[in-house]
Amino acid sequence: MNPITMQLVADKYIKMALEEDINNEDVSTNAVMPGYRRGEVQLICKEDGILAGLAVFERVFTLLDSETKVTSTAKDGDHVRKGQVLAVVTGDVRVLLSGERTALNYLQRMSGIATYTDSVAKLLEGSGTMLLDTRKTTPGMRVFEKYAVRVGGGRNHRYNLSDGVLLKDNHIDAAGGVREAVEAARAYAPFVRKIEVETENLDMVREAVEAGADIIMLDNMTPDEMAEAVRIIDGRAQTECSGNITRENIETITSLGIDYVSSGALTHSAPILDISLKHLKVLD
Repeated sequence: MNPITMQLVADKYIKMALEEDINNEDVSTNAVMPGYRRGEVQLICKEDGILAGLAVFERVFTLLDSETKVTSTAKDGDHVRKGQVLAVVTGDVRVLLSGERTALNYLQRMSGIATYTDSVAKLLEGSGTMLLDTRKTTPGMRVFEKYAVRVGGGRNHRYNLSDGVLLKDNHIDAAGGVREAVEAARAYAPFVRKIEVETENLDMVREAVEAGADIIMLDNMTPDEMAEAVRIIDGRAQTECSGNITRENIETITSLGIDYVSSGALTHSAPILDISLKHLKVLD
C-alpha cells in the first residue's frame, strides 16, 4: 500500500480502530510500564501463507509514536512459513504493548485474505478466467481487504457504488426490465462507464445482449446454463459468473470460457493467518 493511499484513505480507519481499543488508556500497560523504556518484539509467523499488510501493521505503531521502527525480513506477497521471523518492532515498550492487538488484527486479516485468494487463483491458472472480489467486505475494512486480494493474485471489481454501473435484480425491477434499465444507465452514466447487467436465467441473458450490455453477469447459474449463456452471448459482451463461488467449486467453471469470476468468499470467508508478536525485551 503506497504512502499516499495510507495517509489519505487508510489512516482514518486505523485511527478509528486504535480509538476503539484505547478509548481512555491502556490500564494493563500503564500498570506494568508507567514510564518510557525502549524495547523490541519479534513478529513471528505461526502457519504457512501469503503475507499482506505490513505497511498497515507498521502504521499502527507509528501513529502511536513516530519513533517506532519496524525492521522487516519479508514483504507483502511473500510466501511465509511457520516459525519464520517476519520483522522486529523497536520503540517505546508502552507503544509496543498498546498497539499489538490492533496491528495484528490488520496483518492477520489481510494475510488470511491474500492466502485464501492465492489458493483460489491457482485453480484458475491456464483457464483465461480472471478472479475478482466483490463489495462483500467488512465495514471500515474495504481498502485493506481489497488490497489483500490483489496481493493474493486476484483483481478488484468496483470499489464502491460510485465506481461503476452494475444493474442487479432490484435495479432491473425498479426500471421495469433489462432493456429499460440499460437504456436508463446509458442516458445517465458518463459515456466512459461500462454497463454490467446481472442475469438469472437465459431469457435475461438474451435481453441483456439485445440491450447492448457491456458485461453480462451470470448469477447462480449451473455450469450447463453458463455454457449455454456463453454460446448465446457469442463474444458480444464480456462475461462474469458469480454466486456462491468458493475454492471448493470454482473448478466447475474453468472450462466454460468465462472472462471473469467474482467471489465474495475471498473477503467474507477467508480465515486469518496466525501471526504473533513474541519475545518482548526491554532494552534500556
